[in-house]
Amino acid sequence: MRDPLSVLTDAFTSFLFGKVETTRSPVRTSTGQAQAVYLPTAAPGLGDSGVIIGREVYSGKGYIYDPFQLYGQQLPAPHWLVLGESGNGKSALEKTYVLRQLRFRDRQVVVLDAQGEDGVGEWNLIAEELGITPIRLDPMAALDHGIRLNPLDPAITTTGQLALLRTIIEVAMGHGLDERAGFALKVAHSYVNESILDRQPVLSDIVEQLRHPEPESAEAMNVAIDDVRAWGLDVALVLDRLVDGDLRGMFDGPTTVGIDLDAPLIVFDLSHIDRNSIAMPILMAIVGVWLEHTWIRPDRKKRIFLVEEAWHIINSPFVAQLFQRLLKFGRRLGLSFVAVVHHLSDVVDGAAAKEAAAILKMASTRTIYAQKADEARATGRVLGLPRWAVEIIPTLTPGIAVWDVNGNVQVVKHLVTETERPLVFTDRAMTESSSDLTADDALRAAELEAEQRAAAFVEQHLGDSESTVA
Repeated sequence: MRDPLSVLTDAFTSFLFGKVETTRSPVRTSTGQAQAVYLPTAAPGLGDSGVIIGREVYSGKGYIYDPFQLYGQQLPAPHWLVLGESGNGKSALEKTYVLRQLRFRDRQVVVLDAQGEDGVGEWNLIAEELGITPIRLDPMAALDHGIRLNPLDPAITTTGQLALLRTIIEVAMGHGLDERAGFALKVAHSYVNESILDRQPVLSDIVEQLRHPEPESAEAMNVAIDDVRAWGLDVALVLDRLVDGDLRGMFDGPTTVGIDLDAPLIVFDLSHIDRNSIAMPILMAIVGVWLEHTWIRPDRKKRIFLVEEAWHIINSPFVAQLFQRLLKFGRRLGLSFVAVVHHLSDVVDGAAAKEAAAILKMASTRTIYAQKADEARATGRVLGLPRWAVEIIPTLTPGIAVWDVNGNVQVVKHLVTETERPLVFTDRAMTESSSDLTADDALRAAELEAEQRAAAFVEQHLGDSESTVA
């Protein structure tokens, strides 16, 4: 109990200066109740310029991403890695992203479509909607006047042609060329380019010259002609597979006339190629170099190169080195490389671990959909993800992913508009009975229904952005 003098002193002070202190009894509460005292906070977004992806899960804010707008201070490289198990929304994200990018007039996209359905590539619907014919690389169709890409096309520089020939051979052989085989290939290529002037040189010309080298090529190095022929024999056998083997028809003739490299969307349909055969990395190499020398130009266009099943690139040392050079070169000319991979362990533990690490390092944007716990932890270690992000990756539902944009890590819900839905998803659910639907199909249908109201926001934003930048 306070003494009378203290009470009198406090009363006199309060009379002169007013009451200066309020005494309250302590309150016992829980953190669940006390959280209302604090203002809500949310991680900063990436700005409001670009294409909308969806909404950030925890804040509900719209999530907008564009590597060309962010490049520089916020993003050191425009390349993007997309990871995750099948059936979680990678394909839907890629397709809507491309459709939304194409609303900008200065965008152009090339897609390597390695997945097929009903005899056509997965991007066939989108290509048809845009009035574009996919470039379908099919060994059987090629024999019947189908699409051909010539590795010796004059549009590719002489140096590029030789580099491409070496890459094709090294991929097929599984090891690098030794000096003697490399010399035999070099002199054969040089002779063909110098002697054939009335038409496009083709691979069969190289094979023929390897089998029957000119005496001058041996004399120049002071070796026997039989030695030069022996050095080039293995090289000739590998190239013969493209001329008269299981890959014949696609690369052993002049490039097909009419391939429109100025179209807003170019789709290479690889769905008829066995994804587990040596043909796929060879195709990747040929298409990559062909695009490097015929498509990427200093014309101020922003280009996107999207590769499905990209582990065919990253898991081959020779193809990975080729694409690594393409990425470094393309960055100066406005190229964003998008690699879609199911499991990071497919590449980081493979034969091209060093090359894979270099390509992954170039990808400043990483989007990770649901993975099993062990895979998520391995992915987190390789990509340097924060612990909280690694822990939630196994719990993510379809359409939701962890986005890491140069250290800005957020959880994003991808939204699909009504306009995009028929192009992004097939009509299988309309034509099959409910008993034929897989668990993934049913889960996807439920997700789409839940997103229907929120997608209207995306539709409105896309309309606003189109009127702004068109």
